[in-house]
Amino acid sequence: MDVVPLGGALGAEIRGVDVRSPKDDEVAAIREALLENEVVFFRDTNLDDDGHLAFASRFGKPSVFPLFAIQGETAPTFQTIIDGPESPPSADYWHTDVTWTAEPPMAAFLRATLVPDRGGDTMWGSMTAAYDALSDRMRVFCDGLTVRHDNTSFIRGLERKMGADAVASFANKLREAYPPVEHPLVRTHPETGRKALMWGGGFMREIVQLAKDEGEALFGFLGRHIDQSIFHTRWRWRVGDLAIWDERSTVHRALGDHFPRAREVRRCVIDGDRPV
Repeated sequence: MDVVPLGGALGAEIRGVDVRSPKDDEVAAIREALLENEVVFFRDTNLDDDGHLAFASRFGKPSVFPLFAIQGETAPTFQTIIDGPESPPSADYWHTDVTWTAEPPMAAFLRATLVPDRGGDTMWGSMTAAYDALSDRMRVFCDGLTVRHDNTSFIRGLERKMGADAVASFANKLREAYPPVEHPLVRTHPETGRKALMWGGGFMREIVQLAKDEGEALFGFLGRHIDQSIFHTRWRWRVGDLAIWDERSTVHRALGDHFPRAREVRRCVIDGDRPV
């Protein structure tokens, strides 16, 4: 198995392992590479849905996505994300997934099933590198802050894609089942011990300890800070490619430059724990 670094801050392509039937020592090596590189990629995996889920389950317990959980689903679920002429891209901004839950995912497994002839890459950013690049004073200041997250922007995104009437039937259930939650602005990785900015993007409502304008100013500064290319890596998809990223230390964005060309990806995530 070869681990080929892609970017200065994060990212590596893993070659020489068949993820359809990996050995235990290969899974352990992939997990080690993930912790070191924060996001890893596999080309041309030939995975189907069952194989995708089976491989992800080697790393932890696959999650039931909240939208399906409120509808009574109990089995691990895929989230199919389709962009196209009738469904414009909606994830072209830096974020960590589902931070509006008390225990956001540990890792995500994303497989490309339809890619455009051009455009449609995905980017990832290292929030450990972004945190380390702050001044000593700014790190100390951010360490003591907590952020309130909620699912308002997620529900609005569903309304844009599906229509307000279609979403109304379950929007209140989603708000009741997943009320606003507070997370630290800086979290400590439970396995590596490294500190990272926890950036939920549109899921972040306010910094609890600061006045509204102070919090907005800090959000503005940090948003510009993490947007620096020195913290990023980028992947050009082929059908069958698989990306795995550590949700505890990264952000990502699905570039919308392929629109109106179609793109489809399938994602499952692994249960995480409460950020500290």
